Amino acid sequence: MSTWVVVVIVVILLGLVVWALVTMIHVLQEYERGVVFRLGRVLGRPKGPGLILLLPFGIDRMRTVSLQVVAMNVPPQDVITKDNVTMQVDAVVYSRIEEPIPAVVKVQNYLFATSQTAQTNLRAILGHYDLDTLLSERERINRELHQIIAQVTRDWGVEVQSVEVKDVELPDELRRAMAREAEAERDARALLISADAELKASRVLAEAALVIANRPQAMQLRFLQTVAEVATEKNSTLVMPIPVELLNLLTRAAGGPGGGAGGGPGDGRPG
Repeated sequence: MSTWVVVVIVVILLGLVVWALVTMIHVLQEYERGVVFRLGRVLGRPKGPGLILLLPFGIDRMRTVSLQVVAMNVPPQDVITKDNVTMQVDAVVYSRIEEPIPAVVKVQNYLFATSQTAQTNLRAILGHYDLDTLLSERERINRELHQIIAQVTRDWGVEVQSVEVKDVELPDELRRAMAREAEAERDARALLISADAELKASRVLAEAALVIANRPQAMQLRFLQTVAEVATEKNSTLVMPIPVELLNLLTRAAGGPGGGAGGGPGDGRPG
């Protein structure tokens, strides 16, 4: 055998050894796991993290999966509520791989499958609620979505941690109608509050009038208090042409015995 043939064989063997070493050594990160297929059959346990040695020449093949939480955006879906209101609703799904082997073996693309499951159940579940429930009880709807989607993806080795309805886009006509309704409710509450305040004020005034009627001198004190308040606010001089004594006299004439407007025998009129 000639020398060049031996050299070629040695070079080929060295190349095969280098290639085998390159294909045998793999390093997985802390958040990664490797599902190893040996001659097409999956091994019992996933590999990793750290240094992984595989059989060369395609005997062992490895699929790497990440255990990190994935925030998956569900595209806006057209939803018809129970009271026949059409709207667009989108959501976000937080999921992670809990069992790497079923996530690789049982489903072709677990992210796409989880997204499709979330879209289907989002339309189906929100269609069972009316608009007011959808807007006011968001947390209960999120819990129901999470339970149903997690039950489907559990067989794939995917754990759905939470599902949240992110945005509800209402039609413009419905938004304007809701704004008018809210404004009308605020006006009604304002009228009720004003009417209640007037009722309470009327009761207080009725009690004050009863006190003044029983004690006529309270009218004179109230008159003086009003004069003092007006003088303080306007900062002016008040000229009172009617003396206070005359008011007292009028009070006695109106409420005292024998007070009247008619004349007597000694009023100076001719008989």
